[in-house]
Amino acid sequence: MIVDCAVYRDGHRTPDSGGLSGALAAARAAGGFVWVGLHEPSEEEFALVTEEFSLHPLAVEDALKAHQRPKLEVYEDSLFVVLKPVVYEPRGDAVSTGEIMVFLGDSFVVTVRHGEGDGPAAVRHRLEQEPDMLGHGPTAVLYAIADTTVDHYLDVAAELQTDLEELEAEVFSPDGAGSRNSASRIYAFKRRVTEFRRATGPLALPMSRLGGTGTGPFTPAVPFVDDRARPFFRDVGDHLTRVNDSVESLDRLVSDILSAHLAQTGVQQNDDMRKISAWAAMAAVPTMIAGVYGMNFTHMPELHWLWSYPAVILLMALLEMLLYRLFKRRGWL
Repeated sequence: MIVDCAVYRDGHRTPDSGGLSGALAAARAAGGFVWVGLHEPSEEEFALVTEEFSLHPLAVEDALKAHQRPKLEVYEDSLFVVLKPVVYEPRGDAVSTGEIMVFLGDSFVVTVRHGEGDGPAAVRHRLEQEPDMLGHGPTAVLYAIADTTVDHYLDVAAELQTDLEELEAEVFSPDGAGSRNSASRIYAFKRRVTEFRRATGPLALPMSRLGGTGTGPFTPAVPFVDDRARPFFRDVGDHLTRVNDSVESLDRLVSDILSAHLAQTGVQQNDDMRKISAWAAMAAVPTMIAGVYGMNFTHMPELHWLWSYPAVILLMALLEMLLYRLFKRRGWL
């Protein structure tokens, strides 16, 4: 469905130009641009937008199906950018991602949002309060959406860092309160970091191209983007680099915590096995002695001694004490 459609001239929203059909013509006549915002449109709803703005069918297919990686694609009449805003829910310990597709032309911007959250609507409201910035045209819209998305990445990365520190404290608590189901909690956290990485990692190349820092002889210039905006996209790219560094650090730390937890569990199991083996050895000695003297052979002179029973009991006690001191000294008990 179409959430909003407006024509902007010199950074200000103009009166209704008669709906979508006349918006583009009005924008070009006024020297401004039209911004159309859609939320999870159907194929039928998007058909009119596609026809009016001559959008490429491959980009339209991506916008309708969603589930795309962050990317930047250049077509003859428009630029197609995919961003994945991230929502972190501390109560549910979940990282969920939406999608914002941006079609950028010389005098139009079409944004398509999938998933929950304010998305471009919040950016539109903020830009309408900043006419100087909005006056730079469609490029300003793309920059504002990218900047808002990446700035929120920084907030999510900080929240994940805090949660990781709490998880680490629980897993390695001295009283062992966090040892139960620790491996599953660590694995669940790693899944959240992986989901976050899927949103932030692939975005580095599009930001590099928009900022004019793409490398390689086959890196083409990005059309429909004002050259004066490239330093601002480079700033967004710098923030994204910080986010990706944080994600890498989080991933390494959670892997190290999982490895340390598994090693700690293995050591604990070895300690338990040593204790079990020590007690089994102590139980085997009197069992062996009792088994020897329980055979009741005729030619066993000890059976006829007056002090045979107390002597055997004393022998068992002495051997048990000797084994106990030996295992205790070695730390097995």
